Amino acid sequence: MKKKDMRPKPKARKDKKTAKARLASIIMNGPITIWSILFIIVPVVILAVMSFMSKGPLGIVVYKPTLDNYRNIFSSMYINVIKESLIIAFWTTILTVLLGYPFASIMAKMKRKTSGLFMILMMIPMWVSGLVIIYSFVILFNQSGIINTILMKLGLISKPLTMLYTNFSVTVGMLYMFMPFSVLPMFSSIEKLDPALIEASKDLGAGPVRTFFKVQLPLTSPGIFAAVLLTFIPCIGYYMVTDMLGGGTNMMIGNLIYRQFTISRNWPFGAALAMVLAVVILLMVWVYKKVGGNLDDLG
Repeated sequence: MKKKDMRPKPKARKDKKTAKARLASIIMNGPITIWSILFIIVPVVILAVMSFMSKGPLGIVVYKPTLDNYRNIFSSMYINVIKESLIIAFWTTILTVLLGYPFASIMAKMKRKTSGLFMILMMIPMWVSGLVIIYSFVILFNQSGIINTILMKLGLISKPLTMLYTNFSVTVGMLYMFMPFSVLPMFSSIEKLDPALIEASKDLGAGPVRTFFKVQLPLTSPGIFAAVLLTFIPCIGYYMVTDMLGGGTNMMIGNLIYRQFTISRNWPFGAALAMVLAVVILLMVWVYKKVGGNLDDLG
């Protein structure tokens, strides 16, 4: 009589390994999943629900469903704020990309130690407090500040220029704050570019300009798209620069949301504005993916 083979069958062993792999995956991803649910999904759901509520006496949220908050957003006053936000964010993004791309190209051609040093210098705005940076620009752009003092001593101007509390000061402040977000993805994209492709283009008779537009620019476009996204998204919601360098005259959607939650105490309307901003951001991410962008490039 033959003994029965008690060894597990290959399929059973495979199923057991799969179950172990799933359990390991759950254990590894569990903390980040719980963190995401508690601190991302739940707050967004609360914000979305609150955006349909009403404001009661003394800023109390009244749980009475209404669409008035979203209707008010499309009034002329708030549309102008959204328009101003888009314009400032647009020009800041364009300027950071135009100024950042040549700098990223130069860094990519440097030796690793030198480019590392420049990378550290580029990261300084991200390490220093935003308030310190903004106050530095206030000192620079003030009518009795460094720039006006130098220009008047050189005889280039007869009276101080009005630079503070203007679109100019806001744009320059934004430019400085968000330049690292633009340079880093473009540097990464340019650094990965195969130099042999540039040499091949030159060997085939293409000049530097044609090589740039026909070879380098298309191949590094993912880095440019990532730079646009990483600059535009935080820029449109940033309120410290416009508050302190714009003097309250330049209001962006970030300032408006901040004031609704702190000064006006109209939380439902602030939540509705935040949801509109979130939709704009998601739309930009969707467009980024549609044009071939990779979310991994965004870090």
